[in-house]
Amino acid sequence: MASKPPAGDPVQDAPQVAPPKQAAAGLAAIGHTLRIAQQQMGVARTARTLLKVNQKDGFDCPGCAWPEGDKRHTAEFCENGAKAVAEEATLRRVTPEFFAAHPLADLADRSGYWLGQQGRITEPMYLPEGGDRYEAISWERAFAVIAEELTALASPDEALFYTSGRTSNEAAFLFQLFAREFGTNNLPDCSNMCHESSGSALNETIGIGKGSVSLEDLHQADLIIVAGQNPGTNHPRMLSALEQAKSAGAKIISVNPLPEAGMERFKNPQTPLGMLRGTALNDLFLQIRIGGDQALFRLLNKLVIEAGGATDEAFIREHTHGYEEFAAAAEEADWAQTLTATGLTRPEIEQALAMVLASERTIVCWAMGLTQHKHAVATIREVVNLLLLRGNIGRPGAGVCPVRGHSNVQGDRTMGIFERPAPAFLDALDREFGITSPRGHGFDVVRSIEALRDGKAKVLFAMGGNFVGATPDTEVTEAAIRRASLTVHVSTKLNRSHAVTGRRALILPTLGRTDKDVQASGKQFVTVEDSMGMVHSSRGNLAPASPHLLSEPAIVARMARAVLGAASATPWEDFERDYASIRDRIARVIPGFEDFNARVARPGGFRLPHAPRDERRFPTATGKANFTAAPVEYPKVPEGRLLLQTLRSHDQYNTTIYGLDDRYRGITGGRRVVMVNPDDATELGLADGSYTDLVSEWKDGVERRAPGFRVVHYPTARGCAAAYYPETNVLVPLDSTADTSNTPASKSVVVRFEPA
Repeated sequence: MASKPPAGDPVQDAPQVAPPKQAAAGLAAIGHTLRIAQQQMGVARTARTLLKVNQKDGFDCPGCAWPEGDKRHTAEFCENGAKAVAEEATLRRVTPEFFAAHPLADLADRSGYWLGQQGRITEPMYLPEGGDRYEAISWERAFAVIAEELTALASPDEALFYTSGRTSNEAAFLFQLFAREFGTNNLPDCSNMCHESSGSALNETIGIGKGSVSLEDLHQADLIIVAGQNPGTNHPRMLSALEQAKSAGAKIISVNPLPEAGMERFKNPQTPLGMLRGTALNDLFLQIRIGGDQALFRLLNKLVIEAGGATDEAFIREHTHGYEEFAAAAEEADWAQTLTATGLTRPEIEQALAMVLASERTIVCWAMGLTQHKHAVATIREVVNLLLLRGNIGRPGAGVCPVRGHSNVQGDRTMGIFERPAPAFLDALDREFGITSPRGHGFDVVRSIEALRDGKAKVLFAMGGNFVGATPDTEVTEAAIRRASLTVHVSTKLNRSHAVTGRRALILPTLGRTDKDVQASGKQFVTVEDSMGMVHSSRGNLAPASPHLLSEPAIVARMARAVLGAASATPWEDFERDYASIRDRIARVIPGFEDFNARVARPGGFRLPHAPRDERRFPTATGKANFTAAPVEYPKVPEGRLLLQTLRSHDQYNTTIYGLDDRYRGITGGRRVVMVNPDDATELGLADGSYTDLVSEWKDGVERRAPGFRVVHYPTARGCAAAYYPETNVLVPLDSTADTSNTPASKSVVVRFEPA
């Protein structure tokens, strides 16, 4: 039997703290997985559902975007993937009666954990202007409300169409088509807050904003550098790939401000020996200060050049541009500055250099620890410089590996979810549908919030996600949202965004990945693209949580018909009836998707083309891979302050909170904790177990405060602290963003500590 949701919010003001773990996964992960799944789904449903996760005839995990190999395990999921599935396939339900019993003010006082635990939303819900709670509404009336608001706007650019990474390729393609036929490029998405910095850096340097490696490349690498990433919690199935690489002789360097259990030892739950002993993954742990990565890679690049005979001169000559300017900048790299920026020792950096020089095939993996800083794009460019020096792009076992967080976030961008689309994409879209897409750039996430704040945007339509919970500067964001005339959220479950609304609000409940999708032409499937460019199908196997749910493609198609009316020649009704017709159009618009329906019908799907990887062709402005030479930056922190990074707990996926524990870090029963190096804590007078307010400092002088955090003495890098988001998003200023990408700088927030 599944258990009932919590009636009240659990107390979180007294978390328990134990020493951090030294290994990830193993028997504990299996036990936790089964316990959570049973609570949400019951025993029989758990077995029926989990055995279909990531299988070729099953559904894609709604969690991370890590790829699957051709050969699948029977249990092809990790602990956190199982939690994501259990939350979606839960037997708990949020009905109109729930909303009648819980006015908006009550929902606004609840934690994200409590909201998410209530279950699947069963019917469309409407908050009328002046109303104090949501009420049931028909689908027809819901689309009429959207049409009323959108057609009343002074300009299409007063509407914002946000996309979460869970959205399928088919739904994303329709969503961007509708927005552009309506007349705007305001298509912010969750990429703006995570890997936008990666895309910005990679497009400039290698000509495509995606990673260049496959799972097979990881298995063949001599050296894998994992920088600013915690695979054990955020991408647990990556640990299996690292384990296989280690068994083939690879070395691994981890670069991170915190030691993480998954990189220390992986107890593979797929094998008895793996569960008992595990595999040590790290060969070298570089405990870097927050934001010191660019300085580290710049010095490594200088030392590689100076090593003599260590660069791939033929590759540099034939395939790259800008080497001389870059080499001159690298020559200026300074040991003293680098040691200050990184907090590392000279022997540690020299050991890393020796491992780089010994490797013929090197891969660098990274995530938010590199992308969410002011100088994030420059840092990733410096990573590319290191790989270019030794010809490590376009050869087996080598390349760039930005590890995406959400299961189709990369696919959504491929489908055209982007506020700054390429002219060639718009030209192809216009030819196919006989429309005239707008050419002006739209708003990304940060600029969307500014537009709402300043009255330049009036409608927010969110395809999935938790916009309020995921975005920075919480008080500013929530005030901006409340200025909207209408907010619409396509959702499976409740989150904070449903409690912070415009004057009117809609919740449109949708099918999840686990749900069967049957339309007029029969049972449908959707497709997704993983972090390494593989496109494959996803088919749910469960009866929908309610007969009143619509799929995401159906929601977009019906909205388009209501808003655009007879003036639109686009066959929206056909698209809803049969998703194969959507894929036929994708095949004619987007390169690499030719013969889409036939190719995706093959078990495992197909790989998209990648010119740098496949043929060492670099579609940049110069026609070659570009070395870059940005000035070295790193955060400077005033005395008495620390540099805070926001991060996830182990019982969390993005803004979805599965539980109140962070098992690997030894924290249970609460989330309002701040991890501080014991020496820093002593200097600042912060006793372990004491309570403090976190106050961020920014050039605008505005006080941003996160109150009541328990101090945890933790082995972070000196000068650095860490705490969970979304609780600490309030500390991230809206205009503290990365150069070029405009990604919120959530990993480098200057904070002071005041008594709680």
